[in-house]
Amino acid sequence: MRRHTYPEAASILRVEESWLRRHIKKLPHSKKGRVVTFSDADLQRIDDVLFHHEPATGPLAVTPAPPSGASSHPMSYLRPLPSRGRALENAS
Repeated sequence: MRRHTYPEAASILRVEESWLRRHIKKLPHSKKGRVVTFSDADLQRIDDVLFHHEPATGPLAVTPAPPSGASSHPMSYLRPLPSRGRALENAS
């Protein structure tokens, strides 16, 4: 299994080495003593999670699965707002 140093990993990911060093606590990596290395699998996970974006709207958007036990209608989780009449009475 190939192990990459900070400069090699930064080059593969096309980021600054300083960015990797600043975010190391949030990134998958291996550490032996003070030596930090990244496996190919680590770099793939970083690339997949940090640099991949899915559209939130539009025809290609990934819609979240409804909670288990919910009815089959896609908007069944919505609930009506409280009556505005009460809010107006208390405002005056």
